[in-house]
Amino acid sequence: MASQNIVVVTDSNFESEVVKSSLPMLVDFWATWCTPCLALAPHVEALAQEYAGKIRVGKCDIDANPMVPTQLEIRSIPTLLMFKAGQVVGQVVGAVPRARIQDLVKKAL
Repeated sequence: MASQNIVVVTDSNFESEVVKSSLPMLVDFWATWCTPCLALAPHVEALAQEYAGKIRVGKCDIDANPMVPTQLEIRSIPTLLMFKAGQVVGQVVGAVPRARIQDLVKKAL
């Protein structure tokens, strides 16, 4: 489910890939069984391509990587978190229109 513009975020690489990222980073917390997550995926992919070089985009499968979502108190998926300088600067929960995700990205730039 990851492409060349999307980083697979795991419990073990979260610190190095997200917290220490030099660019703002959008992370999609999802699961394979989540239909709204799958519906949101093409929008996340499109934004990863559109903003390549300006932001980084990652996807974290909550079933394979339960520690990070637990630490971030993610209670529902899909959840998109925007990180800047290692801190959460915005959040969107649910299968929302692409424009709403794009607003989240623009606020971090």
